[in-house]
Amino acid sequence: MRLRATLNALALRLDGNETPEMLQKALAELPPLPLQVEVAGEVSQAVLEVLLALGRERGLQLRPKRGERYIPYTEVIDQTLRAGTRVESPGTVVVLGDVNAGAEVVAAGDIIVVGKLRGLAHAGAGGQEEATIWALRLEAKQIRIAHHVAQAPEGQTGPRGPERARVVEGRIVLEAWGRRQAP
Repeated sequence: MRLRATLNALALRLDGNETPEMLQKALAELPPLPLQVEVAGEVSQAVLEVLLALGRERGLQLRPKRGERYIPYTEVIDQTLRAGTRVESPGTVVVLGDVNAGAEVVAAGDIIVVGKLRGLAHAGAGGQEEATIWALRLEAKQIRIAHHVAQAPEGQTGPRGPERARVVEGRIVLEAWGRRQAP
């Protein structure tokens, strides 16, 4: 167990070795600030009950384990998406086919298109700037990552091969993917 005081709360990290007595004793000696709890290991039912009781008194906020990015699941679509089709996912989307102009893919995670991307793609729709868009041919007029938007220049064609779009220093950049780059 790690416990530290922050400006407005007590940050508590549980690793699974705690007993209810240890938890009560450690928190009894500290000011009655709200608890921010990160669970890094398996915690016993008795420890959870003590934690919930203290949470009712002080306020409780659960934080995800450090170093983990929560993306619920990956949705695989094994067909071409035609105009008028909209796909939304709370995770990552993999399209085994093309995304035609007029089709939309919106995902909280990454978007991977094993084909041509001509429609709208919005990765990181929940604000995740580390999300990426990858396609065998990225020909979309507009792509979005988190709150960033990029539009293709008129009349300009990109490389003939896989590309990845990601946010670098606050803007979307396109990179050739899978080929050696000239120095």
